[in-house]
Amino acid sequence: MSDASAKPEFTIKPNANPMPEADRLEAFKALGFGTLFSDHMAVMHWNVVKGWHSGEITARGPFAIDPAAAVLHYAQEIFEGMKAYRTPDGRVVLFRPEENARRFNESARRMAMPEIPEEVFMEAIDRLVTIDAKWIPEGEGSLYLRPFMFASEAFLGVRPARDYIFCVIASPVGPYFKGGAKAVKIWVSEHYTRAAPGGTGAAKCGGNYAASLIAQQEAVEHGCDQVAFLDAAEHKWLEELGGMNVFFVMEDGSLVTPPLGGTILPGITRNSLVTLLKDQGITVHERPYSFAEWQADATSGRLKEAFACGTAAVVAGIGEVKFSGGGFTIGNGETGPTTLKIREQLVSIQRGQTNDPHGWVRQIAGI
Repeated sequence: MSDASAKPEFTIKPNANPMPEADRLEAFKALGFGTLFSDHMAVMHWNVVKGWHSGEITARGPFAIDPAAAVLHYAQEIFEGMKAYRTPDGRVVLFRPEENARRFNESARRMAMPEIPEEVFMEAIDRLVTIDAKWIPEGEGSLYLRPFMFASEAFLGVRPARDYIFCVIASPVGPYFKGGAKAVKIWVSEHYTRAAPGGTGAAKCGGNYAASLIAQQEAVEHGCDQVAFLDAAEHKWLEELGGMNVFFVMEDGSLVTPPLGGTILPGITRNSLVTLLKDQGITVHERPYSFAEWQADATSGRLKEAFACGTAAVVAGIGEVKFSGGGFTIGNGETGPTTLKIREQLVSIQRGQTNDPHGWVRQIAGI
């Protein structure tokens, strides 16, 4: 193993054929989510002998991997999601990137993959955003960053791989859900589960999302935007959506959100909202909340609002819930005032538009 104290570095190799400026600006006029990509990517390799090595900021392009690469057979893969924003005064900032680095390594440990030094993770992000700063949209858009790592060793034995590739790509994005502040519809999956105790639910690995896709497809078939999962043991307790955490706003002003416990992804947006709400003296109960309670509270009016949250969607109100036995509406079916307020507070901090009391926003120097 190489000396862990020796920090690997990134060699800069600018893309010789970047997208023409006119084409990029034209593409910016109709931004979706995750369909347009910037000119460069960050790449670094790891193996059991050298450790982390051969870091590059280079032209974005395909990987050449062996058909026996372990990721293709045993799904050793993890990723993160984060955004770079352009502030009103022209700075480029990240929101709590050190938390993404920390969670990335937590996922790596769970998946028996090598941890990457947090300073290397952060350098990859900084250098990629710096070289592709022109890809950060103005206004409400942002540059979505996708750090990921996968097993690249060619072998068919069942064990942790000995070779890995770490990469960061960037995609200029608009809103995750179309319709702005319009409330989304949720399908409750009563047959499929996302994660079980002792499993990989708290890791941000591709397998969790692959397992959720059939339920997400079911949601779309029923006219819904997202799927909500119940626990694997009792099929009773709400856990999270296909790619987001969930909150419930009660009539007394308090909020409820399912507790972390190994089956729910510890969302950075979730953690930030809990902190902001408590700053305002609002009670947040991190406790089990059953599907039966959800129905009863919505019907009685005790539940006033519900919303989903995550890096991609930020905060999205939930207006309608459907399941195999029927459905119900939350409040008047629209995004509620508490949801709108907390979303505005978070977005204003993320974009450097207001005071950042917790020091969450990190400026990228030199842009």
